[in-house]
Amino acid sequence: MEQRWPDLSPRGRELFRRGAEIALTPHEEWIDELNTAVLGRGRMSQVADDPALADALRRSNLAVLLHWASANFQRPGRRVAPNTGPESLEIARDLVRRGLDEHALDTYRIGQSVAWRRWMEICFSLTSDPDELRELLEASALSISAFVDDTVAAVSALVEAERDELTHGSNAERREAVGLILEGAPLSPSRAERKLGYKLTGPHVALVLWNGTGGDTARLTAVAEAVVARSGAPYRLMVVASTSALWVWMPLERAPHTGALERAVAPYPDVLVALGRPGTGVGGFRRSHLEAATAQRTMSRLSCPRRVARYEEVRLVSLLTSDPADADAFLADTLGDLRTAPAELRETVLAHVLERFNTSRTAKRLYTHRNTVIRRLARADVLLPQPLAENVVHVAAALELMRWRDAPSGA
Repeated sequence: MEQRWPDLSPRGRELFRRGAEIALTPHEEWIDELNTAVLGRGRMSQVADDPALADALRRSNLAVLLHWASANFQRPGRRVAPNTGPESLEIARDLVRRGLDEHALDTYRIGQSVAWRRWMEICFSLTSDPDELRELLEASALSISAFVDDTVAAVSALVEAERDELTHGSNAERREAVGLILEGAPLSPSRAERKLGYKLTGPHVALVLWNGTGGDTARLTAVAEAVVARSGAPYRLMVVASTSALWVWMPLERAPHTGALERAVAPYPDVLVALGRPGTGVGGFRRSHLEAATAQRTMSRLSCPRRVARYEEVRLVSLLTSDPADADAFLADTLGDLRTAPAELRETVLAHVLERFNTSRTAKRLYTHRNTVIRRLARADVLLPQPLAENVVHVAAALELMRWRDAPSGA
């Protein structure tokens, strides 16, 4: 097939190479448009709801774009080999683990449509000569279409191979049973316990661990085992949710201390942990996990620098940030100039509220002098659109949101 591939004129190859060079450094808005289109369609909504899986798809989208652009920079206009790099393998594994079939590969077609519109913009910026444009666009359409067809076929084969490998293993059985429990499907506890190797009666604390930079199941498993050891749990249930996320349950009546978990993940800077509240029985098993997943989504949505978070810590923040634009408007309207003031002013106001407006206790909490607290509070009142005493609830909620969104690393 390669010998029948149409040849470009020297000028056509030059234009194609120049366009590919531009595409190798895509504008951030291009990538955002591509990801928004891909994640907003059909069954991919369940991918968009999972931060680890959505990040894997974003990495795959970028890898596909750069693969095509790089190939055309080196050999402009020639047929591009399918992209079967590590990002494609990662997403293939995740599609199987989440029960998504080859129809999810329609995302490549969606991405093709977005990429084609952006590529035409590049082409029209390179030349205004009608003949040159016709040659360039015809060659581009053939190149992109063939590349996407070949990549879909290759990734589909990866999906099928991964399904053969994973669907008969113990993790697949656990994943299926957990999925039924989380969906509320009728499943006898005794049957579920046999599949899971984990008792559903009694207490549970659920955790979600994920790697913010990509798939590494072995690394995540090592971190999860360290977390379990620090928690003092006698045993655990662990399910590989994707190549970059693990679901864990421990039979504990109390959630482990945040400090212990932070020490467990400290050697692994890319791994984050979200916890649900303790629960009992099948209902507690389900609820604790759903809360941990909510905490995970909240941390990812805010790009929070915190490494470990409990659901009860981020519950209010989760509600406030369901619409990011509205959250920004809420902060601006509520905090005014205090939003951009030195962090110590905001910390003092929030501490003062938490200490029930007791200045002495606030000073003790902040390890500072009482007069310093008084000065800071006076300054904050000047910066706030309304004095603190007249808008306590909204100010406290806004400061709590900022504490999670803008906290320094390691806070």
